[in-house]
Amino acid sequence: MEKFHTRKAELQDAEGIAFVHIHSWRTTYKGIISEEYLQSLSIEEREQKWRGILSGSHHTYVCEEEDGKIVGFVSFGKERSGEYEGELYAIYLLKEYQGKGIGKRLFAIAVHELKKQGLFSMWIWVLKENPSKHFYYAFKPSLIKEEVLKIGRETHPEEGLLLKLK
Repeated sequence: MEKFHTRKAELQDAEGIAFVHIHSWRTTYKGIISEEYLQSLSIEEREQKWRGILSGSHHTYVCEEEDGKIVGFVSFGKERSGEYEGELYAIYLLKEYQGKGIGKRLFAIAVHELKKQGLFSMWIWVLKENPSKHFYYAFKPSLIKEEVLKIGRETHPEEGLLLKLK
C-alpha cells in the first residue's frame, strides 16, 4: 500500500502545489473548459501566486508521497465575502491519486482546522459540470445559490454549497 503524509504547506512547496493545481484543472475540466484555456495555464505563474499565499498567514496543507512528491493540497480559511463563516478555497489532487482517500483526509483537515478557529460552517464553490462534485455532496451540504463564472472567454454555472461542520 502506498504511504502518504499530510502536513502544513511551506514556502518551498509552491512549485509542487502549482503543478498539482494546473494538472488537476487540465484533467478534471477537460471537455468542460476550452482546451485553449487549459493549455494557457502556466505552472510558473501559479507558482508565483502560491509563493505569495504561502509567504503570509495561510491555511494550506499538502499530501505528499514518502519521497516528498506533492500529490494533492487543500486551502481554506474565513469566507471571503463575509456572508458565511469558513470557506474551502481549493482542494486538488493529481488524477492518478484520486479515489485513494487522500481528498477525504485533506477535507477532514480543513474541517478540523476551521472548527479550531471557531468557524462551524464551510462555504464551497464548485463548477456545476465538475465530474468530481459528488465528493462534496457526500458530506450533505445545502445548495444555497448558483452563479455564472467567467473562465477565459466562456461562462460556466457554479454551485454555492454550505456545509455545517459537526
